[in-house]
Amino acid sequence: MAQDPSIWNWLLWFLKILILAFMVGIPFLVIVVLIARGIYNRYLKRAEAKLEEKYKRNEGFTLIEVLVVLIILGLIAAIIVPRITGRVDEAKIETTKIQMKAIKDALEQYKLDNGMYPTTEQGLEALVEKPSSPPVPPRWRKYLDKIPKDGWDREFIYISPGVNNPYELRSKGPDGEEGTEDDIDIWKI
Repeated sequence: MAQDPSIWNWLLWFLKILILAFMVGIPFLVIVVLIARGIYNRYLKRAEAKLEEKYKRNEGFTLIEVLVVLIILGLIAAIIVPRITGRVDEAKIETTKIQMKAIKDALEQYKLDNGMYPTTEQGLEALVEKPSSPPVPPRWRKYLDKIPKDGWDREFIYISPGVNNPYELRSKGPDGEEGTEDDIDIWKI
């Protein structure tokens, strides 16, 4: 079985190119490294030394530099702080709504177990401790570990029976005054 001479020619040509690349490439890389090192030693090393000397002498900031930084920080604060404070109020409102929904769920469980909601006199405490005032719930159990407060750390308003609903559950809202526009009502969320 004879082999094709063109494959041998191609392999021989490839081997010659590879040997030539090593013979030329390695010395070329050595020359490039030596030239780069010479340029660094001649020019860049001096510039580096001058910069180091300059910064060793100037160890502090000037008054103008400090004032410029303070002005920039003040401008950033003036832009960001109003946005953050608006978010805090929104977060407190959302927290209040979540707490109210948890209380509503507990009140619904209380009604399922006992056939009635706690009275105004019993209050939301009836979800944590068994009421002793009448009507005493027949199948009471603990519905909450503790009574949550609204986002402003105030107690919720609970009235049972309510005017248009089985009970009223609301928060005084951000202003802390009852009966204002920002009050949060469980039946309106």
